[in-house]
Amino acid sequence: MAFSIYDFTDLAQSIHNGLSSSLTPVWTTVIEWAIIGILYILFVALFGLFLVYAERKVCAAIQQRIGPNRVGPYGFIQTIADFIKLLMKEIINPKGVDHFLYNLAPYIVIATVFIIISMFPFAPGLQSFDFDIGVFFVTAVSSVGVIGILLAGWSSNNKYSLIGGIRSGAQIISYELSVGLSLITMIILSGTMQISGIVNGQADGWFLFKGHIPAFIAFVIFIIAGTAETNRGPFDLPEGESELTGGFHTEYSGIKFAFFFLAEYMNLFIVAAMVTIVFLGGWQPLHFGTGNGFNAAMDLLPPIIWFFLKVCTIILLIMWFKWTFPRLRVDQILTLEWKYLLPINLFNIILMSVVVLMGWHW
Repeated sequence: MAFSIYDFTDLAQSIHNGLSSSLTPVWTTVIEWAIIGILYILFVALFGLFLVYAERKVCAAIQQRIGPNRVGPYGFIQTIADFIKLLMKEIINPKGVDHFLYNLAPYIVIATVFIIISMFPFAPGLQSFDFDIGVFFVTAVSSVGVIGILLAGWSSNNKYSLIGGIRSGAQIISYELSVGLSLITMIILSGTMQISGIVNGQADGWFLFKGHIPAFIAFVIFIIAGTAETNRGPFDLPEGESELTGGFHTEYSGIKFAFFFLAEYMNLFIVAAMVTIVFLGGWQPLHFGTGNGFNAAMDLLPPIIWFFLKVCTIILLIMWFKWTFPRLRVDQILTLEWKYLLPINLFNIILMSVVVLMGWHW
């Protein structure tokens, strides 16, 4: 079986050929789907737990505390213990809930996470789907997640949950505009919506540098809007513990609460991964021009390491936002989007179009 940490194409082809040689095409497809599904489940569970641990440690460092330090070395097993605790907790259905929608909501939220992650190229040959409208598909599926949040808030028969769901819906729908427009700005530069095409187009330089000022403006707006879409601080009004006790998931317990909790952190990964793919070259190493010693040195690090280094850097930046800035009021959140980010985005699309038309990018 061929294997290279720099390119997983041969490994994937070897597995496919091995299964095809002894199984029918139908069973080959079924087993391949099962393998991919299990790998994604393990990735979401393990990386989600790592993000929870990282959040606690980053928060502790900013607040000059130690953070988790008892369960396991440096408290690393603490999040696993918390996850086991959630699995063992009793699932309580409050009186008066709409049982079908109440039980459906967490599955909608977590399902969108798996669908979106399946589109990401972690390294060459390590991508499940690669549509020619990949960026559009990701934004379309991500907008479905808000349906689960609205259903959770409405079906819980709790006024705090309802207010949290409505706040989240208004916030996510508003900031989806800025996310979409900033992506359109970069699509104009790349000339394609296919995710692999966007990554390959940055082999000789990341779009953040190649697109000059419009790319940097789109980069800043995407991080701000992406942070708001994930309901993270300082845009965490839908889950404001000080006034809504927990927001749209107040009435959830056990594994259903764990789905919402895990989806929030994996949405953080999704935002960071999209920033990495669209602005920072995805798994592409840092290159300046072609054919020099610097580029050769950068190529020594495997692409999958490059991808996760960039993702973790963006995640750290977003966590820094949460524990630095105070929570905004709902009118301030919507004012920021409709009066500032949206007009800047519209102007930036025109600016990027001029840059591409005149050939001022490199």
